[in-house]
Amino acid sequence: MKKIIGMCLLSLACGTAQAASPFEQELFKTLKQSVQEKVQGTPSGATEEELAIGQQIAGNLLGAAPLVKDDRLQKYVNLVGRWVASQSERPDLVWHFGVIESNDVNAFAAPGGYIFLTRGLYKLLRDEAELAGVLGHEIGHVIRQHHLKILQQSKLLDLGSKAVARSVSNNDKVQGLIGSGAEVVARGLDKDAEFEADRIGVVLSARAGYDAFGLPGVLQQIGHYAKDDGDVALLFKTHPHPDDRLGKLDVSMSDRFDSVKGLTLSKRFYKLK
Repeated sequence: MKKIIGMCLLSLACGTAQAASPFEQELFKTLKQSVQEKVQGTPSGATEEELAIGQQIAGNLLGAAPLVKDDRLQKYVNLVGRWVASQSERPDLVWHFGVIESNDVNAFAAPGGYIFLTRGLYKLLRDEAELAGVLGHEIGHVIRQHHLKILQQSKLLDLGSKAVARSVSNNDKVQGLIGSGAEVVARGLDKDAEFEADRIGVVLSARAGYDAFGLPGVLQQIGHYAKDDGDVALLFKTHPHPDDRLGKLDVSMSDRFDSVKGLTLSKRFYKLK
């Protein structure tokens, strides 16, 4: 984790980032120290069941839409994502991030720290702060276990039960518990869960030193699309309308972040070809 954070702070180790300014280095140095202290003293609390279910869902999702074949892109997104995730109460969860080959505009989270955004969504992003905000939203779903709660409420899963504990070593049985996997993460969460994840995304990205208005900027971009536009159709089905989300964020954020001078880091944002 220390190595990953250091790489992320200074250059993102991708060959695309410019050297960090003295201001960036000092800001990230302070954040790095506080996060390392938190990493050493905070357990993730991840259960064996949660990890097994997340792996299965992630595998199913990648079976439906593989990762974009761009190693530098995947490395970059993982470095940014892990830095943002390190600001959460589950920093030592083994987080995995990826961009999948789909023109749809959407992002997905699976239990255990598996997070994916589509090529279509990534191409809408204009800077690293917007990427951090999107990833922070999905991190919020994981740390609040929103998808696990769906499974529990639908009676498909009883975490901690002996049946689940016995099945985690058998992928076929886990598959039977969760269904298609990709369907689980694509299934719409309730609006309160999405609004909560938005608030978490703003807070985590701000803690990481980014402009807190990155996520609202993405929502504004998406809001310009018509609801029946093919690329955003799934997003409108699985999430509240961007205008509703922006309205909730406006109330939550108020003027609390006006004096927080976060970074957008548009120059070191990895441009997808």
